[in-house]
Amino acid sequence: MDSTVRRRSSRDDEVRDRRRRHVANAALQVVDETGADAGTALIAERAGIPRPHVYRYFASREDLDNEVARLAAQDLIQRVRPHLARRGTPGQVVEGLVRACATWADAHPHLYRFLAARGQSRTLHRARMGRSRLLDEIAVAARGYTKSGDELFPEGILVGVMGMVDATVIWWLDQRDETLDVMVRRLSRHVTLVLQDALASHGIHLDPTVELEPFIGE
Repeated sequence: MDSTVRRRSSRDDEVRDRRRRHVANAALQVVDETGADAGTALIAERAGIPRPHVYRYFASREDLDNEVARLAAQDLIQRVRPHLARRGTPGQVVEGLVRACATWADAHPHLYRFLAARGQSRTLHRARMGRSRLLDEIAVAARGYTKSGDELFPEGILVGVMGMVDATVIWWLDQRDETLDVMVRRLSRHVTLVLQDALASHGIHLDPTVELEPFIGE
């Protein structure tokens, strides 16, 4: 392949990637505004392209949904990440994480529901995208906070806790029967108790009054 052909191919790839990102961002906006049932026609309209052209850049609706989940999770991770590097008691650390998730969910209820549902997707899990990336980062930080290794802090503990957080936050989004602050404080207490009990069964005992050192610096 000569240099002219290579340059043309490179430009074509750049254009295709740019248009793919444009369609994905349009889909993200539509799902954020209307929910996971948003049709491809609405996404195409937001992107300013004919409906069939969506599938020039994505192999299927599943492929597009995976990219939307990745983008949404990336935004959520950016909101949560600072709280993985803060000193505090177990309760304070947990409340910081729960509050970050709940505040993001309050601002993006449709995306939060979408992510929670996609978190059960085998395809998404195998690809290690979306919520699994968030889980990975929390697991690493948790092992750092507790000075435990992989064997002593199984990821299954966090999977169960995340399920509890999702269920509670989604219930709150649907019912709004208490303030965000009340829900966050109540949920944080429950999560802290579950974690303390689960960790104790693995020989890790957390003093609720002792401040934990962050895994990474501020």
